Amino acid sequence: MNITSSNHLFLFLFAIFFAFTVQSCASGESEEAETVTEEPRRSEFDDLNLTPFQEEHGLGPITERITISEEIDEELSIRGQSIFEMKCQICHGMDQRKIGPSLGDVVERRSPEFIMNFIVNPGENVRNHPVGLDLLAEHHTEMPYQNVNLDEARAIYEYLRDYYNQ
Repeated sequence: MNITSSNHLFLFLFAIFFAFTVQSCASGESEEAETVTEEPRRSEFDDLNLTPFQEEHGLGPITERITISEEIDEELSIRGQSIFEMKCQICHGMDQRKIGPSLGDVVERRSPEFIMNFIVNPGENVRNHPVGLDLLAEHHTEMPYQNVNLDEARAIYEYLRDYYNQ
């Protein structure tokens, strides 16, 4: 009878010790996690050697601001929708995330030049631009090259702009 009582006491004390050990370890991890920042520090991207234009508008063939009419070009938007459905829709939703980010409000978040540069030059932007690196970290996949030329990228941009303004 005494042996059983001793075993119960030992198990009880061991359980308390184990609970305190787990609690103290978990508390340390939580405090440590709170001190880690999610936002990349600017110094992490200093070695990318981007020009101010590239930082704001991405890497690609568009190297200066472009002029876009205030009015939506309906014909261009329809063409862009067709291209989007053929080359983009499998990975991008407009109102929900799929493999890649949702694009319903991308025209609010990014410049026309950025969007078009990213469409025609996804690989370089994903590997060498802070926004691309952040997207890769978030979505865990690189946007594949879709062989979209600048005219098609402009049409896709018009469709995205038309969608956002509806």
